[in-house]
Amino acid sequence: MIDDIKNETEKRMQKSIESLKKNLTKIRTGRANTSLLDQITLDYYGSTVPLNQVANVGIEDSRTLKITPWEKDMIQPIEKAIMSADLGLNPTTAGMIIRIPLPPLTEERRKDLIRVVKQEGEQSKISIRNIRRDSLSDIKELLTEKIIGEDDERKGQNEIQLLTDRFVDEVDKNIALKEDDLMII
Repeated sequence: MIDDIKNETEKRMQKSIESLKKNLTKIRTGRANTSLLDQITLDYYGSTVPLNQVANVGIEDSRTLKITPWEKDMIQPIEKAIMSADLGLNPTTAGMIIRIPLPPLTEERRKDLIRVVKQEGEQSKISIRNIRRDSLSDIKELLTEKIIGEDDERKGQNEIQLLTDRFVDEVDKNIALKEDDLMII
């Protein structure tokens, strides 16, 4: 019983870490990265689809993204979607290719982004602690229903706490890596 709770807790905490990593990739570091455009969607013949399903998204150089639409009619909607995504990017079109130059980050903007990164990390830690709370209450419930003994309860609580500590450390490592990434000029 406790092993099931522990396994479920670990899965949920891992999902929290994956969510953090996904959110951190959206924070731009001044270098070209195709994941900046992952959340952009546009209208394609009446349905909303992600950008990477209507065009080839690539990196031209360290500060430029290159988008090659599969249809000539999609150039305008792609530009419009990028502008309305509020990422601070200005696409330029040359024939069938859309280029997105990434402006260098100022020191002030880097500090703002680090604040955002720390907030993301704190949200992940809160999520992990909430998962711990739920798991500990499940263990207490097993104790009150006399399914497990007090020794098993204490052992289960210790295992859940060790899991929590491990995943909080992983959040801290991810945040530190992103901060270092943002400060590189």
